[in-house]
Amino acid sequence: MGIKRYELNDTQWTKIALLLPGKAGDPGRTGSDNRLFVNGCLWVLRSGAHWCDLPERYGRWKTVHRRFSRWCDSGVWERVFEALTTDRDNQYLMIDSTIVRAHQQAASGKGGLKIRRWGVPEVD
Repeated sequence: MGIKRYELNDTQWTKIALLLPGKAGDPGRTGSDNRLFVNGCLWVLRSGAHWCDLPERYGRWKTVHRRFSRWCDSGVWERVFEALTTDRDNQYLMIDSTIVRAHQQAASGKGGLKIRRWGVPEVD
């Protein structure tokens, strides 16, 4: 079976695997499959779908979302992004308006300030 759309290839995985918690030897519980979890997060973030639409192959969506939120709060994603930005050969670093999408309700301005976490710690 080949790599599915939005999933990490072996080269990309080896760059971040040692930065993630849950490895054997780390304190606390060992993650059952960090690569599957990261691929599930990437599926949601890249597709723009809701967490509840996460395909079952990545696990229960609530479990994946809870773990994603814990990693946000503990700064795991920020460490991964910092490590990836130091790599000059990183071809996925550029973000421009052609890949950023806004929901149709984003233009209404109703509901006050709400911050949606995308792997970056919240700003107070």
